[in-house]
Amino acid sequence: MPAGFQSTLLLTVLLAIGLVFFLRAASKDRTTVVDVHSPKPALEVLSGLSEWLEQRGWSRNGGDAERQVLRFQGAVASSRPLAVLLSVLAAIGGTCFGLVLRQLAPQLSWWPLLMILLGPVAGVVYSRRAARTEALELQLLQELENDGVTVRLRAHRDELIAIELELADTLELSSDGSLLSSPI
Repeated sequence: MPAGFQSTLLLTVLLAIGLVFFLRAASKDRTTVVDVHSPKPALEVLSGLSEWLEQRGWSRNGGDAERQVLRFQGAVASSRPLAVLLSVLAAIGGTCFGLVLRQLAPQLSWWPLLMILLGPVAGVVYSRRAARTEALELQLLQELENDGVTVRLRAHRDELIAIELELADTLELSSDGSLLSSPI
């Protein structure tokens, strides 16, 4: 086997491994917990958060009065452009891998080129794994008479960032800032 084919095969296998890890990362659960504080009364903060969540398509899913918890549920759809991109990348990668196999084992005839079918499979795998029901939980931690309220939010990282960015002014929410400073 010529050295050029070995390195091409190695690079193609590495690209396939990269695609698998990209598929896993694209559909990974990113549930995070963050504590936010507001100088406003608890009822105003909780009703403001509830209204904002319901406007974004979240529905109330009960709660726990003893623990002072409100639960919301929402359906998260997969990204169609990302599914198409993954399908195209997997089809190209499958074709390249098929061509390398064809060169290394000519007796296989044209069968390795069927690896182009990995493209649609990658898009379907991503779409099924990324489309799921998400949960959001609000827990009232403490309500100080003149100092406002602290609420613990447990939800998908992107939703927590949206809450922090969009409601920081109206509800005077503040957190430790870790969501907005993290690169991932």
